[in-house]
Amino acid sequence: MKKTIIMEKEEVELRTPVLIEGLPGLGMVGKITVKYLIKQLKARKFAELYSPHFAHYVLVDSKGSISLLKNEFYYWRNEAGENDLILLTGDSQAHTVEGQYEVADAILEFAIRKNTKIVITVGGYRKDVTGTPQVFASATNPEALKKALDAGSVSSPPGSPIVGAAGLLLGLAKFRNVDGICLLGETPGYIPDPRAAKSVLTVIIRMLDLKLDLTDLDREIHKIAQVEEEVRKIEEQRRAAERDLWKEERERIPYIG
Repeated sequence: MKKTIIMEKEEVELRTPVLIEGLPGLGMVGKITVKYLIKQLKARKFAELYSPHFAHYVLVDSKGSISLLKNEFYYWRNEAGENDLILLTGDSQAHTVEGQYEVADAILEFAIRKNTKIVITVGGYRKDVTGTPQVFASATNPEALKKALDAGSVSSPPGSPIVGAAGLLLGLAKFRNVDGICLLGETPGYIPDPRAAKSVLTVIIRMLDLKLDLTDLDREIHKIAQVEEEVRKIEEQRRAAERDLWKEERERIPYIG
């Protein structure tokens, strides 16, 4: 394989679809968000993207079968609205600068062929979180940004770089007269963060007027909270042990004065 390719498994006609991208990244916010949309909407896979710019290993499933790293496109027909959805997630982002541009360009070209007029990218925004994570929004034009802000997000701080597919897709979309919106959920970033994904999903639901049950995501949030609490207890125990050891060492050292 010498270049990025997209293999269509099903030829579909969609009504001015909105592309929502969520690939692995900070706190896995984008991937959790889009995977949840795929599951809840029962979206169907219709294309796969492969690239020599992904990492040089394969994945092995529970049956021992191997597969190359890939990105996957799903579609959902919106019977109650004007816009269908194309949902993009996958195993990896490209590992080189050139690869990021090549993959982003292939994704955007494919989406435009499907008559996509709006691209929404999702990722994480590294920050210590207190309370409900905020969603930071940026866009290719003021009208698109207003949609995100009206849905409950806040404007991204000026000068903040958006790294990887979440940023490049929007930068390239602007050259092709496609509206782009980036939604970044606040996250510490060190473990998968369903809390940040829930905040982003809440904004997307309002923007696109979707009916979505977030109960399953609440369960994942509870599980992660339990893991974080266990990690906190272990860290406290480690620090206590270090203090006790330091105290013992001080008591052993004779002082002459």
